Amino acid sequence: MPSASPVPGSRHIAPNSLWRYSDFRSLWAGQTASQLGEQASLIVLPLIAVLTLNADAAQLGALRAVGQAPLLLLPLLVGAWVDRWRTRTVMMLADLGRALALSACVLAGVVGGLGLPLLFVAAFATGSMSVFFDVGYQASVVRLVDRRRLVQGNSALEGSRSAAQIGGAALGGLLVTLLPAPIAAGSSAPFFALSFLSIRRIRHETSPERPQTSTRVSRQVRDGLRFVAGNPSLRAVCLASAAFQFFFAATMTIYLLFLARDLHLAGAAVGLALAATGPGALVGSLLAARLPGRFGYGAVLVSAAAVGDGVMMCVPALHGPAAATIPALVAVNFVFATFGQLVNVTVMAVRQATTPNGMQGRAAATITFAGMGLTPLGSLLGGFLGQQWGLRVGLLATAAGMMLSPALIATSPLANGGGRRSPWCSSWTARCGR
Repeated sequence: MPSASPVPGSRHIAPNSLWRYSDFRSLWAGQTASQLGEQASLIVLPLIAVLTLNADAAQLGALRAVGQAPLLLLPLLVGAWVDRWRTRTVMMLADLGRALALSACVLAGVVGGLGLPLLFVAAFATGSMSVFFDVGYQASVVRLVDRRRLVQGNSALEGSRSAAQIGGAALGGLLVTLLPAPIAAGSSAPFFALSFLSIRRIRHETSPERPQTSTRVSRQVRDGLRFVAGNPSLRAVCLASAAFQFFFAATMTIYLLFLARDLHLAGAAVGLALAATGPGALVGSLLAARLPGRFGYGAVLVSAAAVGDGVMMCVPALHGPAAATIPALVAVNFVFATFGQLVNVTVMAVRQATTPNGMQGRAAATITFAGMGLTPLGSLLGGFLGQQWGLRVGLLATAAGMMLSPALIATSPLANGGGRRSPWCSSWTARCGR
């Protein structure tokens, strides 16, 4: 493998900066636009349901569950397909599909047909295409970036996701407040179109390691499951991620209702509070490049997960006017995102460093399936608890449940990574480039 870059035609580019690689810049720009559109739509559709269509806790839980159902139904198959296809093609088709789905909401709204059923369809369609895009871009990193620069590449991409969270959440809340519901529902479509155009410019992608023609997709799926299940570190990632995502989905279902109904915040204020996760995630991405090497990977993973998840239990205690609650929510979301992103970047580097190129898509998809597959059930649980226990008590219960994730990390092989060098690289020196 070349020391500068694995992509053809890059021998004239200096190896000291990823930003000098045009293909990586195209990936980064496309992923940024895609994440901005996705983050905005994740706020817009639920807020339209709550503020315009007067959805209750159970209906909001069902809407979020439908949007998250593709995370349970699709990742394993998508991972096998991505390992066969060019990730550029996968991401372009995903962007196109999401743009068309949201544009349909605008057309339906013009003729007076925007309601909860259509929001359910749009949520499922965009969620399905997001699975394709997310698995595709994660697999594309190792086809465009030398393994020695995976942390740098992931930090850049996660930094752009952080910026998208800043703009997407705030923009989504503002659009729901200022625009008619049908126009707001389709507001993310232009961002997916921009992502399509940027991803289209990628030219030099390492070809996927195609299996023999006799190899079935089901066989590839089983191989991916066995690979992740047989790796102690990746198995721990799956368990901790599943616990976090289940309770986080439940928490967010109640959280959106709690902000709108109990704290009486407008859509723009909700977007502002959620936008704090953007700068927090950006800080977390920067810390991920320094703290693990200084304090040890295990200590950073356990402590960051505990602090980031634990701070959400402060939210149910908030009372009072918006002038007091909004700054508190901003602070909580900032801390949550900072330490959550620190965990995310470190864990992603672990997965990429311990996985062969031909298994990247399936490994990413398997972990997505294990971690995110329970989110529809979590959203339904959140809707149920909010309806039966009340928003404040239900929010406290689900936020407390998120603490199961750092507990699982603390008792797993992930907690034993204590040196300046990642413990997962020690047995994969060739793949880590060290």
